[in-house]
Amino acid sequence: MPGNTTSPRLTLAVLATVVASFSMLQSLVSPALPVIQHDLHTTPSTVTWVFTALLLSVSVATPLLGRIGDMHGKERTLLIALIALAVGCLLAALAPNIAVLIGARVLQGVGGAVFPLSFGIIRDEFPSERVPSVVGVVSAIIAAGGGLGIVLAGPIVQSLGWRWLFWIPMVVISVSAVMVRRYVPESPNKVPGRIDWLAATLLSGWLVALLLPLSAGRSWGWGSLLTIGLFAAAVVLLISWITVELRSRNPLIDMRMMRLPAVWTTNLVALLFGAAMFAVYAFVPQFMQIPKAAGFGFGSSVTQAGLLMLPMLVTMAITGSLSGPLAPRFHVKAQVVWGSALILVAALAFAEFHDQPWQVALSTALFGVGLGLAYASMTSLIVQSVPREQTGVATGMNANIRTIGGSIGTALASSIITGHLQPNGLPAESGFTDTFLLLSTFAAAAVLLALAIPTIRHPRPTVAEPALEELVG
Repeated sequence: MPGNTTSPRLTLAVLATVVASFSMLQSLVSPALPVIQHDLHTTPSTVTWVFTALLLSVSVATPLLGRIGDMHGKERTLLIALIALAVGCLLAALAPNIAVLIGARVLQGVGGAVFPLSFGIIRDEFPSERVPSVVGVVSAIIAAGGGLGIVLAGPIVQSLGWRWLFWIPMVVISVSAVMVRRYVPESPNKVPGRIDWLAATLLSGWLVALLLPLSAGRSWGWGSLLTIGLFAAAVVLLISWITVELRSRNPLIDMRMMRLPAVWTTNLVALLFGAAMFAVYAFVPQFMQIPKAAGFGFGSSVTQAGLLMLPMLVTMAITGSLSGPLAPRFHVKAQVVWGSALILVAALAFAEFHDQPWQVALSTALFGVGLGLAYASMTSLIVQSVPREQTGVATGMNANIRTIGGSIGTALASSIITGHLQPNGLPAESGFTDTFLLLSTFAAAAVLLALAIPTIRHPRPTVAEPALEELVG
């Protein structure tokens, strides 16, 4: 019977497998985008949507399913997300063209709910004093999984073909679903309410209206009626979404909770981190694969490009796993500040020094240190800042905002890089340089915001409306 175990270690092992699988799937495809583009006969800007479509879908599905999990049970909602993810992998593996592949990635985005649901289960099942360290471990696994996906993509593509980037995760995720059903306990804490589908529709609407012109604005023309119209629609839909959420008795995103100083500052840092992280995942491997005839790049194979990202994976895993144990002496806020500063240095280093493989490897290693430190710490800050009953939606929104940042970052990077082409059709070096200068700007802003995060002294154990109102001001 499901939930027949009381072993937190077994629950943690299952959840770690689940989050690692989805995290790897997020980045597994990025090094293979040039191969997919050639095989499916599409354009560089179109194939980028194989990556962006997943992030967009995750942005909508994460808070929605996080809310459903809080209401109806995290274990059963997690199971539904894994089933949708497995079906999405099956469709992607069989995709006959780029449109079907992008649609399959949208379905896979439902699996993004594994992050908030897993954090909610951790808070339900572990003693409060252990929650920060366990959250740190799982966050490190998420971050490291993304790096591992980039490393594994090359051998899989070269040995089996790019479609196995979906066959293999489908098998792993299917097994994980069985494990969740068997070993993850039913949720002891449920919050009554209903789903505000209007808010979910408006959320997806303003994200699509924003990301489409960011991605294609250069080819459409930044002053074109279509580009300006979509940006205007994004503003109107965003304002409408916020208005609906503020008036709703059952908001998808609790705007009162979002006004807590520790929550909104951490979420803004997460937005900037997502923009930098996913842009690095998507475009550094592409930089390495650019033929030397372009005057830069290394002409690497998919495997070689993945191996050059290995230093980032190693440093990310080490610093991420140390984040929780370091928290008593090196506060989580300080970890976010230093992590943001290291990412700033790494982005500037890549923009200036990228003539040799070792230079890129060193920059990505430094990026991994910063990412590992801050990734786990941001989640811990959110968990410690909100009531237990809102853990799912709060961590879901943090992961969601990071993903929205990733969508914006990859769309902007794609626009910049594809907008700087040489006469022979190859990307120009200036496109990558400008992209990493932009990422350094994001990182600098993240440092300033991280400094503004209030110091959290102890977890918030229960819903305390008067105290919440006092914090909100």
